[in-house]
Amino acid sequence: MTAPTRVALADLPQHVGTVFGPSSWRTITQEEVGDFADLTSDHNPIHVDPEAAARSPFGGTIAHGYFTLSLLVPLMAEIFEVTGVATGINYGLDRLRFPAPVPVGARVRVLSTLHEVTEVPGGYQTVFENIVEVEGQAKPGVVAVMVLRFLG
Repeated sequence: MTAPTRVALADLPQHVGTVFGPSSWRTITQEEVGDFADLTSDHNPIHVDPEAAARSPFGGTIAHGYFTLSLLVPLMAEIFEVTGVATGINYGLDRLRFPAPVPVGARVRVLSTLHEVTEVPGGYQTVFENIVEVEGQAKPGVVAVMVLRFLG
């Protein structure tokens, strides 16, 4: 794994348009999907029952969309770091789509494009478009436009 690109808080505006990544590949395991199902009480058979999921249009178990989304934080941390920050917060999502299923056993990685930087009291608000690629698939598993704030 390569070290993340480090950007000083004051330099964020200069990086609009920059694509960070890709991150390393991460394998989605059935154990992780089962743990997420237990945590969220979402035990849909397409996620947790290999026999039932084998009869589904997916042909096997798939990760929850929100589980895949939750991987953005650790995957982004591999590719991008803002230095000189006292607090970084997830401010929300402007757009979220799950264009293709993420099969259990698949490998995913993220590419993040910094689209916008706006000054806010104490720092900057940023808008990143994140694309979670699924190895061997034409369509991504997640496309999420994420709003983050970095405060000095």
